[in-house]
Amino acid sequence: MPRYAAIQMEPILLDPEANLEKIISLIHQVSKRGTQIVVFPECAVTGYALSAEEAAAIAEPIPGPHTDILSVACREAGLVAVVVGTIEKDEHDRLFNTAALVGPDGLIARYRKTHLPYLGVDRYLAAGDTLPGPFETSAGRLGMLICYDLRFPEPIRVLALAGAQVILLPTAWPRAATLYPEFIAQSRASENGLYLIAANRVGEERGTHYLGRSVIVGPDGEMLAEAHAEGEEILYVEIDPAQSDRKQRIFVPNEYELDLFNDRRPELYRTLSTETDLFRENVQH
Repeated sequence: MPRYAAIQMEPILLDPEANLEKIISLIHQVSKRGTQIVVFPECAVTGYALSAEEAAAIAEPIPGPHTDILSVACREAGLVAVVVGTIEKDEHDRLFNTAALVGPDGLIARYRKTHLPYLGVDRYLAAGDTLPGPFETSAGRLGMLICYDLRFPEPIRVLALAGAQVILLPTAWPRAATLYPEFIAQSRASENGLYLIAANRVGEERGTHYLGRSVIVGPDGEMLAEAHAEGEEILYVEIDPAQSDRKQRIFVPNEYELDLFNDRRPELYRTLSTETDLFRENVQH
């Protein structure tokens, strides 16, 4: 079975070179444990508490020099892929909070954060407008989201319906965001019947203290691994991605059975996919 790792680390604000050096060292470290997929925190390359001007100055294209460096590290360490958070600048100079999925042959995919809280660098960035994936690898079909995206049930459900077996979630949960490791991560994994690998950061940046408590959750919402609130840490887990394809739950045969996806009633949920925002309409009235 493939082995996954979630890296809980403290990036250095505005020092991509030092952060990349540390990331590469950790890639080689976890590879010695037979790890195939590694998840690093949100904005692990850049730090998160950036101003608009700092974000514009530090951002890089994807693919670009940093993803090239990560690809070489994956190739040398024999990894299937790593997910690393950074700030991306596109060809129109727009800035995104991006998770780059990189393998030994280069960039596999990127995900631009689609839900932006009024927090840290996200206050100054453009929101992504697609939910790409899942991406087929030898270690499973991988979907990506970033931090606050998990607060909403729809993005992960879209990826689950598309066949994702494992959701990789770089995060920068601040200390007040205890709902995520205590409730939301387990709820999202269990309601979709898939694995969730959430790598949070630790430490402090410009007055914001980060929560730590990275988690790895199984398809029934079971907590497979959880990091401490303080200090850098590596979580490891061996998983069977095919477990995520089995959405049926049989507790008592012929008496108590559930089918997480076939029991849905999509015809009742159509307002979720219309242009009309019912909440805003009701509030205005």
